[in-house]
Amino acid sequence: MGLLTNRVERSEIKPGDHIYTYRAIFAYSHHGIFVGSNKVVHFTRVETSSSAAAPCPTFPDCGFRQPNSGVVLSCLDCFLRNGSLYAFEYGVSPSVFLAKVRGGTCTTAPSDPSQTVIHRAMYLFRNGFGNYDVFQNNCEDFTLYCKTGLLTVDRLGVGRSGQASSIIGAPMAALLSSPLKLLMPSPVGIATVTAGMYCMSRYATDIGVRTDVIKVSAEDLAPNLGWLNLGWGDNEEAQAPPENVASNTQLIR
Repeated sequence: MGLLTNRVERSEIKPGDHIYTYRAIFAYSHHGIFVGSNKVVHFTRVETSSSAAAPCPTFPDCGFRQPNSGVVLSCLDCFLRNGSLYAFEYGVSPSVFLAKVRGGTCTTAPSDPSQTVIHRAMYLFRNGFGNYDVFQNNCEDFTLYCKTGLLTVDRLGVGRSGQASSIIGAPMAALLSSPLKLLMPSPVGIATVTAGMYCMSRYATDIGVRTDVIKVSAEDLAPNLGWLNLGWGDNEEAQAPPENVASNTQLIR
């Protein structure tokens, strides 16, 4: 990994790592937690029978999820879909964070130990992560929570996702810089100011500097978000995962 790219080789990742890959010709990135044994736990929209992916020819349990849950266990190949592999960075300095113009690649927040990360991912795999929302509860929000245990208090605002912050921050920066056109006729000056506002808006919404985040255990996550009222949380009717993914230790090799 470097300042310009977070691309890594498969041999470089280890259980508990936050990985991602780009989809739709770099239009957006999809995030997940690598849990070992070539498996990834990630969060997606709940698929209908007509949109479900074709069965994996390599791993029979690939794509397993609880009923009506968006948290899915996939093999690394199906997660990547022939895309390149990237590793999300944690605990970066503010200067490095601002230098990486594209959101969804790093955070100033530190990561918790890998065993804790995997525990959260597997707990949410069994119990769900609520309803998918592109701005407030997406795949990056899921992986950031697994890595840090941090949850935003204000559920009406933007979530923890750097991608969502970038989508909102870019037009906001352009809007805020518009009045400056009267004072700064130079296109270069306007572009510089707009870029600066965009970077600062990204930094202000990073979970490492936000003040509206709290540490919540995976076991307390459903009651805190009210998922129990929606049928989420420990459910006696939940299906048992396949035997080879039933425990965390069996995934870490």
